[in-house]
Amino acid sequence: MFQKLLICTDLQDGLQRLVHFVPNLAAAGFHRIVFFHSVPLQEDRGIPQIDEPAIEIARQRLSVACENVPDGVEVRVEIESDRTVENILKVIDTHECDLVLLGTQNKTLLNEKVFGSTTAALVERITIPMLVMRPALISTYTNEELDLRCRHLLRYLLVSYDGSDSARYLVKQVANIARSRPKDSLNTCLLGWTIEPHGRRTAPQCQTVENAQAELERVKTELEPLGLTVNTEVRTGERLTEFMNMAMEHDVSAVAVTSPSVPRLLEWSRPNFANKLLRRSWHPVLFMPPDRSH
Repeated sequence: MFQKLLICTDLQDGLQRLVHFVPNLAAAGFHRIVFFHSVPLQEDRGIPQIDEPAIEIARQRLSVACENVPDGVEVRVEIESDRTVENILKVIDTHECDLVLLGTQNKTLLNEKVFGSTTAALVERITIPMLVMRPALISTYTNEELDLRCRHLLRYLLVSYDGSDSARYLVKQVANIARSRPKDSLNTCLLGWTIEPHGRRTAPQCQTVENAQAELERVKTELEPLGLTVNTEVRTGERLTEFMNMAMEHDVSAVAVTSPSVPRLLEWSRPNFANKLLRRSWHPVLFMPPDRSH
């Protein structure tokens, strides 16, 4: 299970509230928690300058996390200037983080092409799992609700499965999480498969609901020996819509998804399911990056 958490916040996405919930995150199994914020450069007569006052303000706001730290837990605050994605990757290496938590607004592909996106850039480069949450959601939680959310970040996963090599890789990653999970963390998985009846398919799919259900039952037998409660569901319809409905109708904590590497130039003509889910899901999305060791 994850033990070293990197929380990236722009101080307006609601994640800055987690400085008050370090004990709750520790109860979820984290023993190292790093808060990261990137301060944009300011311009002085057209010359980029480091905004030292803004850096100090950010450090003061996030350093509150260091005031109520349980025994055995380490908390760090990292404030950097500019080059957000590069600095996040550097902090991951420095602190040996195994999970990144960040917020992202609902965006279209066009939004990202025009304005850029830290999340989209990280998806292409990151080598550890990334949990993406909606600022509009986390900002509205009461303290009691946020307490429970921190304790149960990944308690019930909806796992996207379609019979492809990527889906089998995702199941292996979930199994790895389960093998080392602390008590009261991950305990339930829903294996979800949606068969699209029309249109071009971008991943191998069974021809019938019966075949898909049989495949999910086989995968279920791989996960249940790890002490997980495993449910399965097969639907027909538009994949993204049905997955969002599944997440809404079941008591899931996050949707787990992965994706093969897809060149950015192909995204216009061949939209990627994982990227679409990251853009549109109101539920937290646990993105498992593909194996980039080759």
